[in-house]
Order: sequence, then C-alpha cells, then structure tokens
Amino acid sequence: MEKDIRHAGFDVDSEKIAVAVAEPSGEVRSLGSIPYTAEAVHRLVKRLGPARRLKVCYEAGPHGYGLYRQLSKLGVHCDVIAPTLVPVKSGDRVKTNRRDAEKLARCYRSGDLTPVWVPDAAHEGLRDLVRAREAAKKDQLRARHRLGKFLLRRGLRGAAGVRSWTTKHLRWVKTLHFELPAQEATFLDYLHEVEHAAERVVRLERAIDQAIESASVEIRALIAGLQALRGIRQVSAATIVAEVGPLSRFPRPKQLMGYSGMVSSEDSTGSSVRRGAITKTGNSHVRRVVGEAAWAYQHRPSMSPILKKRQEGLSEEVKEIAWKAQYRLCSRYRRLMGKGKVRQKVVTAIGRELLGFIWAIGVQVESEVRSTKKRSRAA
Repeated sequence: MEKDIRHAGFDVDSEKIAVAVAEPSGEVRSLGSIPYTAEAVHRLVKRLGPARRLKVCYEAGPHGYGLYRQLSKLGVHCDVIAPTLVPVKSGDRVKTNRRDAEKLARCYRSGDLTPVWVPDAAHEGLRDLVRAREAAKKDQLRARHRLGKFLLRRGLRGAAGVRSWTTKHLRWVKTLHFELPAQEATFLDYLHEVEHAAERVVRLERAIDQAIESASVEIRALIAGLQALRGIRQVSAATIVAEVGPLSRFPRPKQLMGYSGMVSSEDSTGSSVRRGAITKTGNSHVRRVVGEAAWAYQHRPSMSPILKKRQEGLSEEVKEIAWKAQYRLCSRYRRLMGKGKVRQKVVTAIGRELLGFIWAIGVQVESEVRSTKKRSRAA
C-alpha cells in the first residue's frame, strides 16, 4: 500500500551520502551519513526495511546514475530528481547536506519533485561520445582562432577567394616561417594544435559511426528516421537520440519543446500577459543541434541527392512528415522575415516548430519498430 511506503532522500557527494527518511506517520528524520560505497548502500537498504516498501530519490549531478542502477538491482524504486525544480524557500539561508536530505525526503513524499529520464547503458555511452565530439569541435575552434589571430597580428592573410581552414589555406599556412625563434616556436605549437584538433574530431566521428552500427535496432531506426529531415545528418540525429531517448515518452510535442528550453518565458497576472525570451532551462545540447538545423529552412523546399540517399529505406509516412516540414517551416520563415522580425529570433521559432516534426517522426519510427517486432514474434 502507498500509505506504508517510506520515502528516503539522499544528498550525494563524492565521498558520502546524507540520508533522511520521511515516515508514513509524518515524521521526517535524519539518519546521518554513510560512505558512498556499494557495500554501505546495500547495508542501508537492509536496515530501512523491505525494498518493496521503500522509495529513494537523489538529485542528478556529476556522480551519474551508478547509485540509481544499484538501487534498482536491489529492488528499490529510485527517482533521480531535477535539481533546478526542487522547491526552495526564499527565506532559507542555511544549506547543509543533512537539511538537503530532509528536504528531499519531505518533498518526495508530498510529490513536489520532478524526476528526470535515466538513460540506459547504450544511450549513456552514445551520449558521452557525441558530447566528446562536441567538446573536440569547440577545442578545434579555439585552436583555429589562436593561430588565426597570431597570423593576423603580423599582417599575414590568405589569398583572396580562399576560404579559411580549407586544404588550400592550410597548405599556405604550412609554408610560413618566422625569423625570431620565439615566434617560430609559437607558430609551430599553434599549428600542431590545429592539426591535432582536426585529427581528434575525425577520430571521434569515426567512433560515432561504429557506435551507431553496433547499437540496438531501436536506436539505429530512430537515427535513420530523423535524418529524413532537412538539416539533420547523422551526428545531429545521434545527439538528439542520445540526449532525449525514446521520443514517445513525451505525450505531446510541446513537452519536447519545453524539454529543450526553446519555449518563451512568461510573466502574466490577471489579464496581463507578458512573454519574454526563451527559457533556456532545458537540454542545451538538443537546443544547439536543433537551432543549427533550423537555418536550413531558409531555403525553398527541395530534395537534394544527399537527402534522397538519407531517406532510402524509410517508410512513406516518415518521408511525408519530412516533406511537410520543409514546406511549413520554409513558408513560416519567409512570412516572419517579411514582417521584419530579427533573423535569429525567426530561426529560434523555426527550431521550436522543428522539434514538433522531430517528435512526429520519432513516434512514427518507434511505432514501426514495435509493429515489426510483434510480427516477427508472431511468425
């Protein structure tokens, strides 16, 4: 029975876990701290009673989901809580591990906490890989900026009409030499860093290709389906799948838009409605990928050879959704630009609506995979 459930709140750090329990009778008490080890957690679960009568929560953080998976193996219901959505009293100026654990237990029992989606091992591994590739791209951009500004300070510019960091531009950069040994050493170090960053990006993209090939049928089908959309290629599709997980876990596309943080903030009271900039409180990786993809819809609808190749083997329903996205988003982009809206705001609006088409394709693909599995089992 729900009334017999004990709700426990864990405040986790790198060495210990502060534990508090909200009893069914109403009392909330602290149980002190335990070492953050598998043996100590196992002993605590045995001490708190039968696993079926225990619910545990802790805040998402840098410690990952190891504690969640351990508690799940022990038969304990565990929720990982979104830290930014934990209620906070405006007058509370004392913050300790014990008080945080007690607050988690109290709010967990009252249902005031919001759990996050916990990825399985496959999604988490792919997510780590695409985030490593994103970090490598940022490091590559910094390395290029350092070398570019070093050359610019000395009045060195590439030939007119040659784009920066192309093969021809790098070939010209490698022919440069400097008289002062200090400048030559600096130049060689900057150049080496640019080349190393490029090799790192290529190596990680190759690893992403291999990870997708060895992934489950659901993940491969979802990544392939999302690539039917204009502006979304393999790395972008893998980022969305790794960060969001099953798209059908959102009952409506508006919830996916809220998850990305691309919805407008609002401060309304009575008959006054005031909306501001986007909240940016969701998943920043999804928001970045979708924002970049939205720029592709400033061009008129078309079917390039690359896009046709990406859509090979997909169902007609998925292709129809992708084609509808091109027409709708392109027409909306032109309509908003015609009204004199700021281009970046228009692209943000297009990206928010693009998430609706991403949700539609995800739900369709997941439904097709389930139907295929049912037919294979029946056969």
